[in-house]
Amino acid sequence: MIKTLYVRVVLTFLGAVLFGMASAFFLTTFFYTNLVREEIQDKMMDNGKDIVHTLTLLKEEKIHEYLTTVSRLSEYYITLYEENKSKNVYGETEPREKVDIADPVVVQVQSGEVYRSLSGFPDQIVVGFPFQIDTVHYAIFFQYSRHNKESALQKAVITTLFITLLMGSLFIFVAARYVVKPLRVMTEATKRMSKGDFNMDWKLKRRKDELGMLAQSFSEMALELKQLEQMRQDFVSNVSHEIQTPLTSISGFSKALRSNRMSEEERLYYLEIIQSESERLSRMSENLLKLASLESMHHPYQPHTYDLDEQIRHVIVACEPQWSAKQIEFELNMPSIKICADEDLLNQVWMNLITNSIKFSPQSGWIHIQVKQTTNEITVSISDQGIGISEEDQGRIFERFYKADKSRTGEHSGSGLGLAIVNKIVLLHLGRISIQSATGKGSTFSVTLPSIPVTTIRH
Repeated sequence: MIKTLYVRVVLTFLGAVLFGMASAFFLTTFFYTNLVREEIQDKMMDNGKDIVHTLTLLKEEKIHEYLTTVSRLSEYYITLYEENKSKNVYGETEPREKVDIADPVVVQVQSGEVYRSLSGFPDQIVVGFPFQIDTVHYAIFFQYSRHNKESALQKAVITTLFITLLMGSLFIFVAARYVVKPLRVMTEATKRMSKGDFNMDWKLKRRKDELGMLAQSFSEMALELKQLEQMRQDFVSNVSHEIQTPLTSISGFSKALRSNRMSEEERLYYLEIIQSESERLSRMSENLLKLASLESMHHPYQPHTYDLDEQIRHVIVACEPQWSAKQIEFELNMPSIKICADEDLLNQVWMNLITNSIKFSPQSGWIHIQVKQTTNEITVSISDQGIGISEEDQGRIFERFYKADKSRTGEHSGSGLGLAIVNKIVLLHLGRISIQSATGKGSTFSVTLPSIPVTTIRH
């Protein structure tokens, strides 16, 4: 039970209150003793002089009657010593308050000196005066009594402190529940999230304190987890779909090959389809493995300095069968530029981007490739006259299996992994990729990479 935050908050508050009360009590006592003691002594000296003056005007038989009356009306205990050292005490003193006057002090006062104690708590402050009636020498001592007023004050203070402790405890029991309640709500939310429910629509986000900030961060985390879960589900669905389609074709045409009435031409045609779908599955498997390796950040990375413009030209030459079949023209603006990067990985970037431009470009279209270099960066832009990409799809085209054109088949078909791999390779090089496109107006992909020495690149 004590491990709960609610109990800890309550106990911490109570401990703080008790410590504060104890500190206040002792500090108040200390300051009261040091600051008020001298004031009390001065007052006792003044009152004592007045009483002694009155005593000198009285007859001896009236002394006891007068001191009895004074002790009842004042806040002092009075002790009278006669010349024969007989002692009379006026006012009832509690044993713990009573101060015994030493004989040397009594003799000292009777000889004519005024006595004033220099230390002690308020109830131990004593002053003594000598006086003489006829030929008899007396010594009278006044001891400060806190029995009445001080006791009442102490009771009032203790009562006030107790009420403060009681009300403060009740308040913290309620306040702590209010403080802990949002944490309990978030605890319940984590349990719901563990079961797959990421809808965190709560009012805690409206708070302006630290708990509100925590709730806001919690909501953002839940939203991101929800998106990740949706991506996971989409990934499983897309993989299943992408794998199921070629498997269905392979299975169907394999069964068709069992027919004895099939001509040799049809048999070869079906075998070509089976081979094509098998190669498609193989490419998808390779791309998935490469993407997983890139995302793990442990993919082999071997940068060196080479000619970037020559690399892009070699990629264009390798793609000649595709672009020549569609009579596409290339416009190149590529000065001689060297770059420090992993040549094999960047080769895949240019291959994917250029083949995509060829795939979606119209017959007899053109593709423009431009390379620019600044002090710290190199930017490669690849533009085409293809079908373009809508603004809605541009934010997701680098996701795995995402296809801007959901209905594309035939020459426009693909696994949706190419741009995801491109993005990961660019990020591995500490670069960035952007797109400018509009539906029906072509697309421009811009890859920006750092032009820094190989030894400073990190991944």
